[in-house]
Amino acid sequence: MTVHIERPSGRELELALAMLEPWRRVTRPTFEGLERVPDEGPLLFVGNHTLFGVLDVPLFFGELYQRKGIFLRALADHAHYRLPVWRDLLTRFGAVDGTRENCAALMRAGEPILVFPGGGREVAKRKGERYQLIWKERLGFARLAIAHRCTIVPFAATGVEGMFDIVLDANDFLATPIGKAYQRLGLRADIVPPLVRAAGSTLLPRPAQLHFQIGAPIRAAEHGGDPDDTAAAKALRDVVRAAVRSGIDDLLDRYPE
Repeated sequence: MTVHIERPSGRELELALAMLEPWRRVTRPTFEGLERVPDEGPLLFVGNHTLFGVLDVPLFFGELYQRKGIFLRALADHAHYRLPVWRDLLTRFGAVDGTRENCAALMRAGEPILVFPGGGREVAKRKGERYQLIWKERLGFARLAIAHRCTIVPFAATGVEGMFDIVLDANDFLATPIGKAYQRLGLRADIVPPLVRAAGSTLLPRPAQLHFQIGAPIRAAEHGGDPDDTAAAKALRDVVRAAVRSGIDDLLDRYPE
């Protein structure tokens, strides 16, 4: 299977980075562990998806590109590809619909891939879920990593979820008549975003520093060579999840919110 992946021009990348600069100055992001990123692939970056999903990921992309020359290919939640203009923008900057087939094609091409096993559900957090990993029992990324003998680069991100307090979440919405009608229409209830309150009871995020930590690489080959071995895939997933969780906890210990 051939997947056509857009890549922005140098000028477009420069413009995107320039547009990020004001946000970078406000959030003063820190990046730890860039020296741990292997020089050879295939590489699969796996991390936690913070609330709303768009306030920190672009900075992570930009840092890897500027410091390591890595242009990440993000596996996006299927819901993104139902939005005409938004999906075109994502595609233009290297994202693909997060199907197993697309991921396998990218790995065969040696492209560095970014995946959030928590997907849209982890972005649409409920009350009391701050920095929780909501990966459920997903094994897709682990099976693909084993199949293509790639190196997983675990990373953690903090800062965003300390900017907001959740006032109403999906559970509150789905308990209303409108929410019940929403469910009857068969629409995805798991990705309904929360209503939040920030500084001054506005929707603007309260100023906070963002932090990223890259953990030690995890060699998928050390967990067997059969992607259909469910026990091996679970073991690999659990190792990666523990690494991401450890990174989150370490950052929160040193940079409490």
